[in-house]
Amino acid sequence: MKNRRQRWFRARIALLGACVMCVAMLVVVRAFHVQISSGDRLREMAEDQHIRHLRVSPRRGAIYDRHGAELAVSVDVDSVYANPRRLEAMEQDPTLVAKRIAKILDVDPRRLAKRLGSDRYFVWIERRVTPHEATRIRELDIPGVELTTEARRYYPNRHLAAHLVGFADIDGRGIEGIELAYEDRLRGADRRVEAIRDRRGHVVFADKMEDDRTIQGQSVVLTIDKAIQHIAERELALGVRTFEARGGSVVVMDPSTGEILALANYPPFNPNEPSKHPTAHRRNRAVVDRFEPGSTVKPFTMAAALAAGAVKPNQSINCENGVTRIGGRLLHDAHPYEWLTPTQILAYSSNIGTAKIAQALGKKDLYRGFRRFGFGEPTGLGVPGETAGILRHYRRWYEIDTAAVSFGQGMSVTNVQMATAMSAIANGGRLMQPMLVRRMTDGHGATVEENKPRVRRQVVPRRVAKLVGQMLTAVTEPGGTAIEAAIDGYLVAGKTGTAQKADYVHGGYAKDKWLASFIGFAPADRPSVVISVVIDEPVIAHYGGTVAGPVFRRIAEVTLRHMGIAPEGRQAVLAKKKERQIAPAEAEPAPEEEAVEKGESAVPDVRSLPLRQAVIALHAESLVAEVEGSGVVLVQHPAPGKAVAHGSVVQLQLERRRFDADVAPPQSRTRALTAAVSRRPHAP
Repeated sequence: MKNRRQRWFRARIALLGACVMCVAMLVVVRAFHVQISSGDRLREMAEDQHIRHLRVSPRRGAIYDRHGAELAVSVDVDSVYANPRRLEAMEQDPTLVAKRIAKILDVDPRRLAKRLGSDRYFVWIERRVTPHEATRIRELDIPGVELTTEARRYYPNRHLAAHLVGFADIDGRGIEGIELAYEDRLRGADRRVEAIRDRRGHVVFADKMEDDRTIQGQSVVLTIDKAIQHIAERELALGVRTFEARGGSVVVMDPSTGEILALANYPPFNPNEPSKHPTAHRRNRAVVDRFEPGSTVKPFTMAAALAAGAVKPNQSINCENGVTRIGGRLLHDAHPYEWLTPTQILAYSSNIGTAKIAQALGKKDLYRGFRRFGFGEPTGLGVPGETAGILRHYRRWYEIDTAAVSFGQGMSVTNVQMATAMSAIANGGRLMQPMLVRRMTDGHGATVEENKPRVRRQVVPRRVAKLVGQMLTAVTEPGGTAIEAAIDGYLVAGKTGTAQKADYVHGGYAKDKWLASFIGFAPADRPSVVISVVIDEPVIAHYGGTVAGPVFRRIAEVTLRHMGIAPEGRQAVLAKKKERQIAPAEAEPAPEEEAVEKGESAVPDVRSLPLRQAVIALHAESLVAEVEGSGVVLVQHPAPGKAVAHGSVVQLQLERRRFDADVAPPQSRTRALTAAVSRRPHAP
């Protein structure tokens, strides 16, 4: 009996062990199947269920002025969307839901009800709503109606520099201006990131998500100065409204570097609401509009003639009492003059005197001179829609065309071209590449690309540019055509333009449509800014000196003070004017020009300049600065004008100063305000 029980117990133990072994074998086989045989397939199935591939769009880069002030930024705002299928599953009436939402968002309830009743998983209700509207939508707590965060392009300064900056559409794509020109750099590249989601599809973890700043598009730092831009826009608007004009533009440029400090257009528009403004108001007139420059090109005719030796600085030219015949056509001056010097020809804006100088120069050299100043080709500013203007080849000119082109008829230019050309007169004959973008930065603010000032070519010798600049100061003095452009405490050089507009219906020129302009630079002895002012179709008056001259004066006066260039005493200005009346008497080559002819460098005069401007001036002449002290340059060695070998060291001793009304302050040696202007056939 006992043995039977023991055998039965052993049998049960063996059976249990066999069962355990069978189960263990099944587990091992199943584990092998799951982990080894089907492991890759099952792993992919699991990842498809809980891992989501996110398409991460980078935040659009910002646009700043030269000092870091924001001109365009991207901000996070709420957008409202719905899942119509979920509304149906929750037995929500689309018509009732649409009415409740329409009261908050001011949308058409019938169109919204139609979208909410569609057989779709996703429909937009309203994008980029206000924070108040988003709060009220959340309070409705309607299943199937949700909010998501999107980036909206915002322009905190509203109309300021709007034509230059441009704007982006609702999807963040650049449409005009810098926003369009640098679309690829500002927008950045989309990236795919893996993330873990819960059973509802919400992202709960993404270990490869990067810092927003890392994937942000590049930012653009412009050369624009926000303060100067505001000054230019304010004074341009005042000038246009005062003379009941159609529109206008202003370009403010640093002639030593080619940097655009302000680019203003009128009428304005708000880039936050571009659709509320006519398309014509969004046109960047300064780079898109072409116009006949008229008398404002006379300085460039004069410069080309002086450089070629076709005219002498003190030569007297017979202006034939205001009437002459060239190429079978009568040519008139606004006022009758007989014998005039080149300085007087510019001061009184004589068409006949300019035409005779052009005839002495010859049409070939006149054409080449204008081309060297950049007319007839784009400036390469890098903004959409820039035009090249029109300058026909001299082989297609008739005899009268040489005269007409010399005083700005039969050709067309843009305001930026005029500012660039006048900068060459102001900075000693160097045609600079106009620059609008200083640098590009990444999301962390590190510079990824930087633009440096670039000299395109030496247009005329330095002595010729200086001589023409001296002549142009007579334009703003008593007896000149632009006494309204003169500024107390500063010596101003410039040129007026009063141009009749073409009549495209009847041909010829319209009798009642004018372009008034003034282009100049200040201080004339050490130019800091060039300003070009163009007023389109003024009604109250139409002369450039009367209409555009005061706009130039007000912009220049405030801009110079903003730049720290204090006015000089009255006696100092009068003394400089007297010097300039005497200076053109001799046209002997200057020491710096003789140095260039010998293949050497002429030491520029950098006294009273801040260190940065002094170094730039020396670098332009292939010289190296050795600095002692801080502030402005007090002493330099070698002396100004001395011829030295390329790469020589110039020792600079600096000192900090306090400025008063009778002491000349540190000024940028080669800055100038250039104003692009227009002409009329027989008026200055």
